[in-house]
Amino acid sequence: MSLIVNEIFYSIQGESTYSGRPCTFVRLTGCNLRCSYCDTQYAYEEGMKMEITQIMRRVAAYNCPLVEITGGEPLLQNETPLLISKLLENGYVVMMETNGSFDISRVNEKCIKILDIKCPSSNESEKNDLENLKRLHPKDQIKFVIGDREDYMYAQNIIMLHCPEFLGGHILFSPASGIMSPADLAGWILEDNLNVRLHVQLHKMIWPDKNI
Repeated sequence: MSLIVNEIFYSIQGESTYSGRPCTFVRLTGCNLRCSYCDTQYAYEEGMKMEITQIMRRVAAYNCPLVEITGGEPLLQNETPLLISKLLENGYVVMMETNGSFDISRVNEKCIKILDIKCPSSNESEKNDLENLKRLHPKDQIKFVIGDREDYMYAQNIIMLHCPEFLGGHILFSPASGIMSPADLAGWILEDNLNVRLHVQLHKMIWPDKNI
């Protein structure tokens, strides 16, 4: 059983409600979307084939209890759910960030899923599988990358129509890096008394010159 892996590395978790914690990242190769603001285009095709046992050994070497499976798009590869289950069986806290265009119910419910709902400025919002919002568990998270006012209104609408009772602390509004002012987004959230979490990419603040 193998996957195409772009990179495995140890860093600070810069996104999600786990922001600030040390984390081992397994970045898988390949993505079915081409978001306008994508900062990991190198993961579209670059990677090497690794057996799940090899991946597990690399992860174990970092001696870190928190692991994130990311991409690209992790669910583009059929063996991703198996990797996640193996990690869970070995006692890791496992997160998976997904672009939301694949059915997340394939993944073990113990995995913390970060569902990235694409807003209009991504140019990929028509690819959202909004049925995934019904497949979330309370520990999971919903992320919206906001590039402008239209995106903000779109995200608000999705919340009101599809997940009005989802935990506000697990709904992440993230300003598109270099495009949307965090201060402006914060102002809109406060003005509308919106029950969401303003979410900045901590790793880009710590290492502004590194693409991680």
